[in-house]
Amino acid sequence: MQYFVRRQWDLQQREHTPPSVFENRQAHRRDFLKQMGLSAAGIGLASSVAGCAKPTDEEIEAAGDVGWLPKEYAEKYPAKQNETFEYGRSETAQRAAAEYTNFYEFSSSKDCWRNVSKFNPSPWSIEVDGLCGKPRTFDLDDIYNLFPLEERAYRHRCVETWAMCVPWTGFPFAELLKLVEPKPKAKFVAIESFVRPKEAPAMGDDSFPWPYTEGLTVDEAMNDMAFLATGVYGEALPKQHGAPLRLVVPWKYGFKSIKSPTRITLTERQPLTFWNGLKPNEYGFTANVEPEVPHPRWSQATEWMLGTRKEHDSVIYNGYGEQVGGLYA
Repeated sequence: MQYFVRRQWDLQQREHTPPSVFENRQAHRRDFLKQMGLSAAGIGLASSVAGCAKPTDEEIEAAGDVGWLPKEYAEKYPAKQNETFEYGRSETAQRAAAEYTNFYEFSSSKDCWRNVSKFNPSPWSIEVDGLCGKPRTFDLDDIYNLFPLEERAYRHRCVETWAMCVPWTGFPFAELLKLVEPKPKAKFVAIESFVRPKEAPAMGDDSFPWPYTEGLTVDEAMNDMAFLATGVYGEALPKQHGAPLRLVVPWKYGFKSIKSPTRITLTERQPLTFWNGLKPNEYGFTANVEPEVPHPRWSQATEWMLGTRKEHDSVIYNGYGEQVGGLYA
């Protein structure tokens, strides 16, 4: 007869991980993330186990690979700095902003740069349809030819309380919408990202409702602060930042700033959006930065900066109340 003699340093048998977990690791990992509120990365768990070796600047730059955009674009379409916009604090280091990003199509952890190498953002097109007089499809040549580019220094605030200050290159969202002539019945703008599971590995997780979707009211989208970014830090967008184009709405939490959109639809009804559909009690459709309104699982009263971890008090509308406060009066 065989006996198991437990030594002092042995785990009790009931505390061992059962073999079934190892046989179906992906499913158990998804269950764990769901129990953690679908955002374990937000509290640092996922990134802490991604690997101990700190990547080099060259590794992060190579992964983002801004070479997807021909150099002649930068020469032909230079961006002027718009001095109207200021951070009011120090600019985030380019390395810090590129190393720590949310892009759930590629990873539920913050080191999305590790998984973007297969993503090909060129050629690219964006279809604009719905309640508009002149629906059309814009390709990258259209984007660069039709809209004068400028650089804006914007603060960015994630719902997970981290923040950054980065110089985006792009143009006001309103300029694109004006060309399609929204109809009076159009009250909302629904925005949809891509579906490319062969290039974006996390899209194999069917517990998420791909594609990523977001939305704004037409009034929000037409506000001058709403920005379509084609670059950051004076160069084309790295893939983990949303190449070739992304929305930037700096008075809202970061999940509203959808990356790599492929379709924009003007509609009369409020669209269902990715996080609002998954957890409506935690991620509202409007999602303005409101320090006095806590997330159900954490306070929004303060924020910390990427790179330095310096803390600041959060500010209503992320400090852009003068520009957007009238939308909510």
